[in-house]
Amino acid sequence: MARKKVLHVGCGVHTPDKLHEHFRSPDWQETRLDINPAVKPDILASITDMSCIADNSYDALYSSHNLEHLHPHEAPLALAEFFRVLRPSGFALITLPDLQQAAERIAQGGAEEAVLMTNKGPITPLDILYGFRPFLAAGNLFMAHNFAYTASTLEKALQEAGFTNVSVERDGEFNLWATAAKI
Repeated sequence: MARKKVLHVGCGVHTPDKLHEHFRSPDWQETRLDINPAVKPDILASITDMSCIADNSYDALYSSHNLEHLHPHEAPLALAEFFRVLRPSGFALITLPDLQQAAERIAQGGAEEAVLMTNKGPITPLDILYGFRPFLAAGNLFMAHNFAYTASTLEKALQEAGFTNVSVERDGEFNLWATAAKI
């Protein structure tokens, strides 16, 4: 039986735990795509132009914390590319920061309060909104956040890109999780 193919966009440095657990089985074959050659992706490309990939090539697409790095006019291009490379009956699994939860914490006076702890340091609501400041201070300006989504705006953007059966959930840990089908 042929393995199903998942396109891991904006994959970053390869570590097994970066791919969502749903795809970490012998049933799935991962293809890694990134714009940064230093992370040694399988495919060097931008998520806004994946023209090097044929239409209807993948069973699934996984995007973790990528869309917020795009400018508002670029996001529809990326979502159209996500849709295009998926096979009929394929699906996208997308996670990104939850603007509503970050804004609620900022409105409560907690803009600089650590809300998440990572191995790279504490994350504040301002980091969620603008990008992780230690990365930006180190010159990694491509890590800046240029746009943000609420559950409803992400759902609308996915529907406008042609996706159906769109579901967006807030995880309570400052992330949105969306699944969207190409039917």
